[in-house]
Amino acid sequence: MKDQPPLILASSSVYRKELLERLHIPFICISPKIDESQLAQESTDELIERLSRQKAAAIAQNHPNAWIIASDQVADFNGHAIGKPGTHEKALAQLKMMQGKTVVFKTGLCLMHIQTDRSIYLSIPTEVSFHDLDDATLENYLHTEQPYDCAGSAKSEGLGISLLSKIKSDDPTALIGLPLIALSGLLRSIGYSMPASKPAMKSTL
Repeated sequence: MKDQPPLILASSSVYRKELLERLHIPFICISPKIDESQLAQESTDELIERLSRQKAAAIAQNHPNAWIIASDQVADFNGHAIGKPGTHEKALAQLKMMQGKTVVFKTGLCLMHIQTDRSIYLSIPTEVSFHDLDDATLENYLHTEQPYDCAGSAKSEGLGISLLSKIKSDDPTALIGLPLIALSGLLRSIGYSMPASKPAMKSTL
């Protein structure tokens, strides 16, 4: 892969960085620093596509020869976006609202190379069904895991899995934040060897 353009993950998320490291390909992380607010009348599908593309474009403009990987996720509850709670009180309200119900976590994935004017976008849905649990159980969970930086307030890769009754997805890593099955396919399509012959050092620009 030495002749391939560098790869940049447009993210400051430790979760996405850890996921991408599983593929043993060289990459660096750069935060896109964009406004992620939802626009008026914007659907959740439109939101994740716009933000995924904007994140990629924000990095690509300064690194035109690199392939940029960008992703965004929203928890869709009856057509409304559920964001990161930020506080214990908001997290508890989110979990109480979703008890006994199903939420669709939509994960957008964009691969962009502006030097050749190429941009590929995919959306991967994950249906997550929640148990109907009492407030004390939810409080115990939140105090233990403190998932205040997680949309929907339940980390499936941690203790949050105990809150869930069912997960339905074609790509289990999508729920954590970066759909590796879809991404592996996209990287193969642009000429990257997957899996790589051996773990690689991170690239430099």
